[in-house]
Amino acid sequence: MNTKNSAMLFAASVLALATHGALAHGDEDHSQDDKKQAAPGMAAGAAPSSAALQRLADGSLFVPKSAQRQMGLRTEQAKFGDLAASIELNGKVIADPETGGRVQATQSGSILPGPKGMPIPGRKVTKGEVLAWLRPIGSAIERGNQKAQGAELEAQLAIAEARVKRFEQLEGAVPQKEIESARIERDALQKRRAFVSASTDTAEPLRAPASGIISASHLVAGQVVDAKEILFEIVDPHRLAVEALAYDPGIGAILISASALSEQSALELKFVGGGRQLRDQALPLLFRIVSVNSTVAIGQPLKVIVRTAHEIKGAAVPRSALTKVGAGETAVWVHTEAERFVARKVRHQSLDANQVAISNGLHEGDRVVVEGAGLLSQVR
Repeated sequence: MNTKNSAMLFAASVLALATHGALAHGDEDHSQDDKKQAAPGMAAGAAPSSAALQRLADGSLFVPKSAQRQMGLRTEQAKFGDLAASIELNGKVIADPETGGRVQATQSGSILPGPKGMPIPGRKVTKGEVLAWLRPIGSAIERGNQKAQGAELEAQLAIAEARVKRFEQLEGAVPQKEIESARIERDALQKRRAFVSASTDTAEPLRAPASGIISASHLVAGQVVDAKEILFEIVDPHRLAVEALAYDPGIGAILISASALSEQSALELKFVGGGRQLRDQALPLLFRIVSVNSTVAIGQPLKVIVRTAHEIKGAAVPRSALTKVGAGETAVWVHTEAERFVARKVRHQSLDANQVAISNGLHEGDRVVVEGAGLLSQVR
């Protein structure tokens, strides 16, 4: 065998050893060394523990530093102390009674467009502006009676005017008090005729009782409406209020501040007052929304959080730290080690729309995840 053939055989032997596993120290096989050195809890052949997120056997999470930065995790140290106790109330957004308004039909009639056409939701209006016209309608008998009364008044007015002219021609021979009496009677008949004519032919203007925007309108030209029917709702979008129902009549005396939670946004509220008459076994409380550019709608349900003068012991954390684990239980994620996170089931109570008080489940100094807790709960 020449030198060239010997080199080719040697290269083939090396390639076979690299493919099927290296042998050293006699017949000892080292091809499984990497599998033996894998992190505990990982399957053979899986990536090393420092390469990806994983949930460990005890339920905790291994999250590498690079993944923490990508997920935007932020932690906050738990500090226990005396916090103001709060009460959660069910409420809804309403128009501010001081700035809102409602247009109702004073009688049955048909709707006619106003000077700017039929009002549509979202249109800005000013106080006193004519929104539409209401033309009264009635039965054939009612219209006939009104026309008959109008004809009778026309005849009486003609007689009264002739009498006034005759008395004026005889001024000096007829006492002045009779002339004045005839004039007064003529003027009264003219007014009665105008009122009757207006009730049959003249449309009633529907004016805006307040400035704002049209929040509700379902009318079209020519639509027939009944008396007391709501035609338009007018609200000021910058002056909205919240009505909440309190089952404790004395809550107004211990109330310090209030806020509302609308989906993921928080609203700052100002307590206006409460009535003294129960509604459905609850006392209605009125709050004004002071947050600027609040994106809420009339009738939207809210969770109103009232802070009281009573105190509780707990740690204040942002509401974003709460997450759901297991069978819908509430928990927070605690950063126990550099790359390890543990879920702690907690008992909490709302402080306001942004913060909650953790009364059980945490210890002083625990590093609580306040941003990205929802992402950690999705790791499987």
